[in-house]
Amino acid sequence: MYKTGLYWLQHDLRIHDNAALLEASLNCEQLICLYCFDPAWFRQSRLNARSMGVVRRQFLNKTLHDLGKELKSRGQRLIVMTADPVSAISVLIKNHDIDAVYRSHHVGVFETRQWHHLKVDFPRTLFHSVWTHTLFRPEQLPFSINDLPATFTDFKECCEAIAIDKPLAMPQWLAPPVKALTGLSHQTETDYGELIKGFGGEKTALDHLEQYFSSDLPANYKTVRNELDGWENSTKMSAWLACGALSPRKLVARLKRYETEKTANESTYWIYYELLWREYFQWYAQRYQHKLFKAEGINKQKISCCFYPERYQKWCNGNTPYPIVNACMKQLNQTGYMSNRGRQIVASCFVNELQLDWRFGAAYFEQQLIDYDVASNWGNWQYIAGVGADPRGGRHFNLDKQTATYDAEGHFIRQWKGEANPYPLDSVDAADWPIMPNKDE
Repeated sequence: MYKTGLYWLQHDLRIHDNAALLEASLNCEQLICLYCFDPAWFRQSRLNARSMGVVRRQFLNKTLHDLGKELKSRGQRLIVMTADPVSAISVLIKNHDIDAVYRSHHVGVFETRQWHHLKVDFPRTLFHSVWTHTLFRPEQLPFSINDLPATFTDFKECCEAIAIDKPLAMPQWLAPPVKALTGLSHQTETDYGELIKGFGGEKTALDHLEQYFSSDLPANYKTVRNELDGWENSTKMSAWLACGALSPRKLVARLKRYETEKTANESTYWIYYELLWREYFQWYAQRYQHKLFKAEGINKQKISCCFYPERYQKWCNGNTPYPIVNACMKQLNQTGYMSNRGRQIVASCFVNELQLDWRFGAAYFEQQLIDYDVASNWGNWQYIAGVGADPRGGRHFNLDKQTATYDAEGHFIRQWKGEANPYPLDSVDAADWPIMPNKDE
């Protein structure tokens, strides 16, 4: 038993089925629960975007507010700070003689570096990382991480029959908090006032989970999953899964119950199939680490692209010659969400029609998406760009065909005002002379 522990929350913002929180609470006499908004998330990166935009920040604010209330009801306290987490945790370790630091394992390379930095700086402190963000534990996999199957199909064949652990029961009372923290400034106990608008939070996630599986929607999931819009046309669990407000094992347990009590068909299987895709990219990110962000991808694949600032801005703002792309991007910018089909379409356009470096598109998604997950986002962009796990070497979607298939009547394009920009894609030619529109235009 440790006297004082610290639980560093990242993408595990829930009480239910939280093995990291359970271990920290059982093994420590008193516990600090800390979440840090890293100031680096709000600075523009070399890829022209920030790590976190306004919509996801609002979603996380609501999620943290709800988590703070739930922790308080169990005798704990959530501390939220805007601070470099390595610096903040270092101060707490020194000032409060912290014996053990816990977290949910994170596959992100930058999060991994922060964790290793702390372990090096405090060799006498226990650092314990617990897998809570995946369906499987490493020891359940029938291969070592370095031998991860090269394709999703091979991964699925190896892993889809693995028995998934049942969700953990959590105690009504957790280890008590440290009474007074010293050495930190600008800390808050999740009092956001007007900033808590939105649908984030564990309670909302669990309510939505129950509502979805109390309906007939799961039995029809596969027939509507490619629709570009509509709340009922996909599970809409991704944002809660991404921040950890919903456990993937809890989701699978509810899916299995639905199959037992109502029906099991191709659509219900496809929900699990999509979760396996998410799972594959988690282990993919764990396997390839920094290569997830390399232009040449995991196999040093040469790519032919450039950076055209005007094309990039037109894509970001939904002002391209391609109406379906415009509509999808305007939907993303306003809501923080885009359908899976929409993401494939706009990524393919970015890489192929616009011939831009895929990493700038991935970084913009990171900034805008309410359900951003480092593994799923960057892994999927590599897949489309042909530098990742796609055995076909990338995907190029025919935009006219996609429009005819998924928006034949033009309802989605009109709803999001995606009409094509009548002017040329580039306003200058190869010699940097302005391209003037025709007089008739």
